[in-house]
Amino acid sequence: MNVKIVRAYVNGMKKMVRNEIINLDPQMHIFEDKLHQDVLKAIANGAENPEKLAKEALKTFDIKFSRWYE
Repeated sequence: MNVKIVRAYVNGMKKMVRNEIINLDPQMHIFEDKLHQDVLKAIANGAENPEKLAKEALKTFDIKFSRWYE
């Protein structure tokens, strides 16, 4: 896990929201949770630049989608 990978993941999420044809909110919420978990695991395992990893991952909160699902 590195900053480049996290940035690509976040950018992919942004593209998915922009190009949404059907309601992807539940999937987007799952993707966001997974990314945050993966970043936390990487940091716990001694990843380089933990502050930068966290900063990039938190950019998902700037993506507009509903963060609840049943």
